[in-house]
Amino acid sequence: MQDAAAPAPSERGWGKLLLALAAFLLVPVLPPMRALLPVEETLVLLLPAIAACCLVGWWAGGRLLLAVVWVALATWVLSQPAVPGSFYNLVRGWSLLLAGGFGMVCLFLPRLPFLSRALTTLTLALLLVMGLSLRGPLTPSRAKLAMQAETTRRNTESMTMFRTFVTEHPEFVKAMPQVASLPDEFDQQLKLLAETGTGLFPSLLLLESLIALSLAWATYHRLARTRLGAPLGHLREFRFNDQLVWGLIVGLAIVFVPALDFLGLAGRNLLVFFGALYAIRGFGVLSWFLAPGALAIAGVVGFAMLFWPVLSTVAVLGFMLLALAAFGLGLGDTWADWRRRARPTT
Repeated sequence: MQDAAAPAPSERGWGKLLLALAAFLLVPVLPPMRALLPVEETLVLLLPAIAACCLVGWWAGGRLLLAVVWVALATWVLSQPAVPGSFYNLVRGWSLLLAGGFGMVCLFLPRLPFLSRALTTLTLALLLVMGLSLRGPLTPSRAKLAMQAETTRRNTESMTMFRTFVTEHPEFVKAMPQVASLPDEFDQQLKLLAETGTGLFPSLLLLESLIALSLAWATYHRLARTRLGAPLGHLREFRFNDQLVWGLIVGLAIVFVPALDFLGLAGRNLLVFFGALYAIRGFGVLSWFLAPGALAIAGVVGFAMLFWPVLSTVAVLGFMLLALAAFGLGLGDTWADWRRRARPTT
Protein backbone atom coordinates (compact mmCIF):
# COMPACT_ATOMS: atom_id res chain seq x y z
CA MET A 1 0.00 0.00 0.00
CA GLN A 2 2.89 2.33 0.71
CA ASP A 3 4.25 1.84 -2.82
CA ALA A 4 0.91 2.61 -4.39
CA ALA A 5 0.29 5.71 -2.26
CA ALA A 6 3.74 7.32 -2.36
CA PRO A 7 3.51 11.14 -2.50
CA ALA A 8 4.21 12.59 -5.92
CA PRO A 9 3.59 15.86 -7.76
CA SER A 10 0.09 16.32 -9.10
CA GLU A 11 -0.68 15.34 -12.67
CA ARG A 12 -0.21 18.18 -15.13
CA GLY A 13 -2.32 19.17 -18.09
CA TRP A 14 -5.99 19.95 -17.57
CA GLY A 15 -6.87 20.78 -21.18
CA LYS A 16 -7.65 17.32 -22.56
CA LEU A 17 -9.18 16.20 -19.28
CA LEU A 18 -11.56 19.17 -19.20
CA LEU A 19 -12.61 18.44 -22.79
CA ALA A 20 -13.25 14.80 -21.87
CA LEU A 21 -15.23 15.83 -18.78
CA ALA A 22 -17.32 18.26 -20.84
CA ALA A 23 -18.05 15.58 -23.43
CA PHE A 24 -18.98 13.07 -20.72
CA LEU A 25 -21.40 15.52 -19.12
CA LEU A 26 -22.88 17.12 -22.25
CA VAL A 27 -23.11 14.39 -24.91
CA PRO A 28 -25.62 12.24 -22.94
CA VAL A 29 -28.09 15.15 -22.76
CA LEU A 30 -28.24 15.57 -26.56
CA PRO A 31 -31.62 14.29 -27.89
CA PRO A 32 -30.31 11.25 -29.84
CA MET A 33 -27.99 10.19 -27.01
CA ARG A 34 -30.72 10.71 -24.41
CA ALA A 35 -32.72 8.01 -26.14
CA LEU A 36 -29.81 5.57 -26.35
CA LEU A 37 -27.65 5.93 -23.24
CA PRO A 38 -28.90 4.67 -19.86
CA VAL A 39 -27.59 7.51 -17.66
CA GLU A 40 -28.40 11.03 -18.77
CA GLU A 41 -27.10 12.92 -15.72
CA THR A 42 -23.60 11.45 -15.72
CA LEU A 43 -22.56 13.69 -12.84
CA VAL A 44 -24.32 11.11 -10.66
CA LEU A 45 -21.73 8.53 -11.77
CA LEU A 46 -18.72 10.84 -11.73
CA LEU A 47 -18.84 12.64 -8.38
CA PRO A 48 -19.24 9.56 -6.13
CA ALA A 49 -16.31 7.93 -7.97
CA ILE A 50 -14.10 10.98 -7.35
CA ALA A 51 -15.23 11.00 -3.71
CA ALA A 52 -14.26 7.32 -3.40
CA CYS A 53 -10.78 8.07 -4.78
CA CYS A 54 -10.39 10.96 -2.32
CA LEU A 55 -11.43 8.76 0.60
CA VAL A 56 -8.90 6.09 -0.37
CA GLY A 57 -6.28 8.81 -0.79
CA TRP A 58 -7.05 10.18 2.67
CA TRP A 59 -6.78 6.67 4.14
CA ALA A 60 -3.36 6.41 2.49
CA GLY A 61 -2.19 9.67 4.07
CA GLY A 62 -3.71 12.31 1.84
CA ARG A 63 -5.66 15.43 2.72
CA LEU A 64 -8.85 15.06 4.76
CA LEU A 65 -10.27 18.34 3.44
CA LEU A 66 -10.20 17.06 -0.14
CA ALA A 67 -12.15 13.95 0.85
CA VAL A 68 -14.70 15.98 2.85
CA VAL A 69 -15.32 18.41 -0.02
CA TRP A 70 -15.87 15.72 -2.66
CA VAL A 71 -17.99 13.53 -0.39
CA ALA A 72 -20.15 16.60 0.33
CA LEU A 73 -20.48 17.33 -3.40
CA ALA A 74 -21.41 13.73 -4.16
CA THR A 75 -23.95 13.69 -1.34
CA TRP A 76 -25.49 16.94 -2.58
CA VAL A 77 -25.86 15.64 -6.14
CA LEU A 78 -27.32 12.30 -5.05
CA SER A 79 -29.81 14.01 -2.71
CA GLN A 80 -31.32 16.24 -5.40
CA PRO A 81 -35.05 15.75 -6.10
CA ALA A 82 -35.51 12.92 -8.54
CA VAL A 83 -37.65 12.74 -11.65
CA PRO A 84 -40.86 10.82 -10.89
CA GLY A 85 -40.36 7.10 -11.38
CA SER A 86 -38.01 4.44 -10.10
CA PHE A 87 -35.28 4.75 -12.74
CA TYR A 88 -33.36 7.56 -11.04
CA ASN A 89 -33.29 5.55 -7.80
CA LEU A 90 -31.77 2.65 -9.74
CA VAL A 91 -29.09 4.97 -11.13
CA ARG A 92 -28.27 6.38 -7.70
CA GLY A 93 -28.06 2.90 -6.23
CA TRP A 94 -25.75 1.74 -9.02
CA SER A 95 -23.59 4.85 -8.59
CA LEU A 96 -23.08 4.21 -4.89
CA LEU A 97 -22.38 0.54 -5.52
CA LEU A 98 -19.86 1.44 -8.23
CA ALA A 99 -18.05 4.07 -6.17
CA GLY A 100 -17.98 1.91 -3.04
CA GLY A 101 -16.74 -1.11 -4.96
CA PHE A 102 -14.01 0.88 -6.66
CA GLY A 103 -12.86 2.27 -3.33
CA MET A 104 -12.68 -1.21 -1.82
CA VAL A 105 -10.77 -2.58 -4.81
CA CYS A 106 -8.28 0.29 -4.55
CA LEU A 107 -7.82 -0.41 -0.85
CA PHE A 108 -7.35 -4.16 -1.02
CA LEU A 109 -5.79 -4.57 -4.47
CA PRO A 110 -3.45 -1.55 -4.68
CA ARG A 111 -0.96 -3.16 -7.07
CA LEU A 112 -3.46 -3.71 -9.87
CA PRO A 113 -3.32 -1.26 -12.79
CA PHE A 114 -6.30 1.02 -13.24
CA LEU A 115 -8.10 -0.96 -15.97
CA SER A 116 -7.89 -4.17 -13.95
CA ARG A 117 -9.32 -2.36 -10.93
CA ALA A 118 -12.13 -0.87 -12.97
CA LEU A 119 -13.05 -4.16 -14.66
CA THR A 120 -12.92 -5.96 -11.31
CA THR A 121 -15.23 -3.33 -9.84
CA LEU A 122 -17.70 -3.63 -12.72
CA THR A 123 -17.69 -7.42 -12.48
CA LEU A 124 -18.31 -7.44 -8.72
CA ALA A 125 -21.02 -4.78 -8.98
CA LEU A 126 -22.76 -6.63 -11.81
CA LEU A 127 -22.65 -9.94 -9.93
CA LEU A 128 -24.08 -8.28 -6.82
CA VAL A 129 -26.92 -6.71 -8.82
CA MET A 130 -27.66 -10.06 -10.46
CA GLY A 131 -27.74 -11.70 -7.04
CA LEU A 132 -30.09 -9.06 -5.67
CA SER A 133 -32.37 -9.49 -8.69
CA LEU A 134 -32.85 -13.14 -7.78
CA ARG A 135 -33.86 -12.55 -4.17
CA GLY A 136 -34.97 -8.93 -4.05
CA PRO A 137 -37.50 -6.52 -5.55
CA LEU A 138 -35.16 -5.47 -8.39
CA THR A 139 -36.13 -8.03 -11.00
CA PRO A 140 -34.95 -7.74 -14.63
CA SER A 141 -38.52 -7.16 -15.79
CA ARG A 142 -39.01 -4.25 -13.39
CA ALA A 143 -35.69 -2.73 -14.39
CA LYS A 144 -36.70 -3.00 -18.06
CA LEU A 145 -40.05 -1.34 -17.38
CA ALA A 146 -38.31 1.48 -15.51
CA MET A 147 -35.90 1.98 -18.41
CA GLN A 148 -38.73 2.00 -20.96
CA ALA A 149 -40.67 4.56 -18.94
CA GLU A 150 -37.58 6.74 -18.66
CA THR A 151 -36.79 6.65 -22.38
CA THR A 152 -40.44 7.43 -23.17
CA ARG A 153 -40.24 10.49 -20.92
CA ARG A 154 -36.99 11.65 -22.53
CA ASN A 155 -38.30 11.15 -26.06
CA THR A 156 -41.48 13.04 -25.24
CA GLU A 157 -39.45 15.98 -23.94
CA SER A 158 -37.16 15.94 -26.98
CA MET A 159 -40.07 15.82 -29.43
CA THR A 160 -41.85 18.64 -27.60
CA MET A 161 -38.76 20.83 -27.87
CA PHE A 162 -38.27 19.94 -31.53
CA ARG A 163 -41.90 20.62 -32.51
CA THR A 164 -41.88 23.88 -30.55
CA PHE A 165 -38.78 25.03 -32.40
CA VAL A 166 -40.32 24.24 -35.80
CA THR A 167 -43.56 26.00 -34.84
CA GLU A 168 -41.83 29.12 -33.56
CA HIS A 169 -39.56 29.40 -36.62
CA PRO A 170 -41.82 29.05 -39.68
CA GLU A 171 -39.16 30.69 -41.84
CA PHE A 172 -37.25 27.40 -41.85
CA VAL A 173 -40.30 25.57 -43.21
CA LYS A 174 -40.75 28.17 -45.94
CA ALA A 175 -37.08 28.05 -46.92
CA MET A 176 -36.86 24.26 -46.73
CA PRO A 177 -40.26 22.54 -47.15
CA GLN A 178 -38.72 19.18 -46.21
CA VAL A 179 -38.39 20.47 -42.63
CA ALA A 180 -42.14 19.91 -42.15
CA SER A 181 -41.64 16.13 -42.29
CA LEU A 182 -38.62 16.11 -39.98
CA PRO A 183 -40.57 15.79 -36.68
CA ASP A 184 -42.11 12.47 -37.73
CA GLU A 185 -38.77 11.14 -38.95
CA PHE A 186 -37.06 12.35 -35.78
CA ASP A 187 -39.72 10.66 -33.66
CA GLN A 188 -39.14 7.33 -35.44
CA GLN A 189 -35.39 7.63 -34.98
CA LEU A 190 -35.78 8.32 -31.26
CA LYS A 191 -38.06 5.30 -30.83
CA LEU A 192 -35.56 3.07 -32.63
CA LEU A 193 -32.70 4.37 -30.50
CA ALA A 194 -34.75 3.90 -27.32
CA GLU A 195 -35.55 0.30 -28.26
CA THR A 196 -31.88 -0.37 -29.00
CA GLY A 197 -30.77 1.29 -25.77
CA THR A 198 -33.22 -0.73 -23.69
CA GLY A 199 -31.91 -4.00 -25.14
CA LEU A 200 -28.28 -2.97 -24.64
CA PHE A 201 -28.86 -1.35 -21.24
CA PRO A 202 -26.33 -3.49 -19.27
CA SER A 203 -23.41 -3.04 -21.67
CA LEU A 204 -24.03 0.68 -22.20
CA LEU A 205 -24.30 1.22 -18.44
CA LEU A 206 -21.01 -0.63 -17.90
CA LEU A 207 -19.31 1.46 -20.59
CA GLU A 208 -20.59 4.71 -19.07
CA SER A 209 -19.43 3.51 -15.66
CA LEU A 210 -15.98 2.62 -17.01
CA ILE A 211 -15.63 6.11 -18.50
CA ALA A 212 -16.78 7.65 -15.21
CA LEU A 213 -14.14 5.70 -13.26
CA SER A 214 -11.45 6.69 -15.76
CA LEU A 215 -12.31 10.39 -15.50
CA ALA A 216 -12.55 10.17 -11.72
CA TRP A 217 -9.10 8.54 -11.57
CA ALA A 218 -7.57 11.21 -13.80
CA THR A 219 -9.29 14.06 -11.94
CA TYR A 220 -8.19 12.79 -8.53
CA HIS A 221 -4.56 12.50 -9.59
CA ARG A 222 -4.61 16.10 -10.78
CA LEU A 223 -6.04 17.31 -7.47
CA ALA A 224 -4.03 15.25 -5.00
CA ARG A 225 -0.41 14.25 -4.47
CA THR A 226 -1.15 10.90 -2.84
CA ARG A 227 -0.94 8.32 -5.58
CA LEU A 228 -3.44 5.50 -5.79
CA GLY A 229 -1.56 3.90 -8.67
CA ALA A 230 -0.01 4.66 -12.02
CA PRO A 231 -1.60 7.51 -14.02
CA LEU A 232 -3.64 6.81 -17.11
CA GLY A 233 -1.46 6.37 -20.17
CA HIS A 234 -1.90 7.95 -23.59
CA LEU A 235 -4.45 6.51 -25.99
CA ARG A 236 -1.62 5.38 -28.29
CA GLU A 237 -0.39 3.08 -25.50
CA PHE A 238 -3.77 1.60 -24.56
CA ARG A 239 -3.85 -2.20 -24.38
CA PHE A 240 -5.19 -4.83 -22.00
CA ASN A 241 -4.87 -8.49 -21.16
CA ASP A 242 -5.34 -10.53 -24.32
CA GLN A 243 -7.44 -13.06 -22.41
CA LEU A 244 -10.34 -10.60 -22.59
CA VAL A 245 -10.83 -11.77 -26.17
CA TRP A 246 -12.77 -14.68 -24.69
CA GLY A 247 -15.54 -12.27 -23.72
CA LEU A 248 -15.87 -11.34 -27.37
CA ILE A 249 -15.69 -14.98 -28.48
CA VAL A 250 -18.43 -16.00 -26.03
CA GLY A 251 -20.62 -13.15 -27.27
CA LEU A 252 -20.11 -14.19 -30.89
CA ALA A 253 -20.89 -17.81 -30.05
CA ILE A 254 -24.13 -16.88 -28.29
CA VAL A 255 -25.29 -14.63 -31.13
CA PHE A 256 -24.48 -16.98 -34.02
CA VAL A 257 -25.13 -20.44 -32.54
CA PRO A 258 -28.87 -21.21 -32.92
CA ALA A 259 -28.93 -23.44 -29.85
CA LEU A 260 -28.00 -20.44 -27.71
CA ASP A 261 -30.81 -18.17 -28.91
CA PHE A 262 -32.24 -17.98 -25.39
CA LEU A 263 -29.07 -16.11 -24.35
CA GLY A 264 -29.22 -13.73 -27.31
CA LEU A 265 -29.61 -10.59 -25.19
CA ALA A 266 -26.58 -11.47 -23.07
CA GLY A 267 -24.57 -12.23 -26.21
CA ARG A 268 -25.36 -8.86 -27.79
CA ASN A 269 -24.38 -7.05 -24.62
CA LEU A 270 -21.10 -8.95 -24.47
CA LEU A 271 -20.39 -7.98 -28.08
CA VAL A 272 -21.11 -4.30 -27.43
CA PHE A 273 -18.99 -4.08 -24.27
CA PHE A 274 -15.95 -6.00 -25.45
CA GLY A 275 -16.34 -4.63 -28.97
CA ALA A 276 -16.08 -1.11 -27.55
CA LEU A 277 -12.93 -2.06 -25.62
CA TYR A 278 -11.30 -3.44 -28.75
CA ALA A 279 -12.38 -0.41 -30.79
CA ILE A 280 -10.65 1.85 -28.25
CA ARG A 281 -7.58 -0.37 -28.52
CA GLY A 282 -7.79 0.00 -32.29
CA PHE A 283 -7.91 3.78 -31.98
CA GLY A 284 -4.77 3.46 -29.89
CA VAL A 285 -3.10 1.59 -32.74
CA LEU A 286 -4.20 4.30 -35.17
CA SER A 287 -2.83 7.01 -32.87
CA TRP A 288 0.46 5.12 -32.73
CA PHE A 289 0.95 5.23 -36.50
CA LEU A 290 -0.69 8.56 -37.38
CA ALA A 291 0.87 11.97 -36.88
CA PRO A 292 0.27 13.44 -33.38
CA GLY A 293 -3.17 15.03 -33.21
CA ALA A 294 -4.33 13.72 -36.59
CA LEU A 295 -6.99 11.44 -35.11
CA ALA A 296 -8.30 14.21 -32.86
CA ILE A 297 -8.52 16.66 -35.77
CA ALA A 298 -10.40 14.10 -37.87
CA GLY A 299 -12.84 13.54 -34.99
CA VAL A 300 -13.48 17.28 -34.57
CA VAL A 301 -14.06 17.74 -38.31
CA GLY A 302 -16.43 14.76 -38.41
CA PHE A 303 -18.35 16.01 -35.37
CA ALA A 304 -18.74 19.45 -36.99
CA MET A 305 -20.06 17.81 -40.16
CA LEU A 306 -22.89 16.24 -38.16
CA PHE A 307 -24.54 19.66 -37.88
CA TRP A 308 -24.65 20.21 -41.67
CA PRO A 309 -27.79 18.73 -43.31
CA VAL A 310 -25.97 17.53 -46.43
CA LEU A 311 -22.76 16.35 -44.80
CA SER A 312 -24.27 14.70 -41.72
CA THR A 313 -24.94 11.42 -43.56
CA VAL A 314 -21.36 11.35 -44.81
CA ALA A 315 -20.11 12.01 -41.28
CA VAL A 316 -22.22 9.22 -39.76
CA LEU A 317 -21.05 6.77 -42.42
CA GLY A 318 -17.46 7.88 -41.87
CA PHE A 319 -17.72 7.37 -38.12
CA MET A 320 -19.21 3.91 -38.62
CA LEU A 321 -16.45 2.86 -41.01
CA LEU A 322 -13.79 4.30 -38.70
CA ALA A 323 -15.24 2.43 -35.72
CA LEU A 324 -15.32 -0.84 -37.67
CA ALA A 325 -11.73 -0.31 -38.81
CA ALA A 326 -10.66 0.48 -35.26
CA PHE A 327 -12.40 -2.65 -33.97
CA GLY A 328 -10.59 -4.77 -36.56
CA LEU A 329 -7.24 -3.23 -35.70
CA GLY A 330 -7.83 -3.66 -31.97
CA LEU A 331 -8.89 -7.27 -32.32
CA GLY A 332 -5.98 -8.03 -34.65
CA ASP A 333 -3.60 -6.41 -32.18
CA THR A 334 -4.30 -9.36 -29.86
CA TRP A 335 -2.24 -11.58 -32.14
CA ALA A 336 -0.29 -9.23 -34.42
CA ASP A 337 0.80 -6.68 -31.79
CA TRP A 338 1.04 -3.97 -34.46
CA ARG A 339 2.87 -1.48 -32.27
CA ARG A 340 5.82 -3.81 -31.72
CA ARG A 341 6.29 -4.49 -35.41
CA ALA A 342 7.14 -0.93 -36.39
CA ARG A 343 7.54 2.33 -34.59
CA PRO A 344 6.24 5.66 -35.89
CA THR A 345 8.76 7.88 -37.62
CA THR A 346 7.27 11.14 -36.32
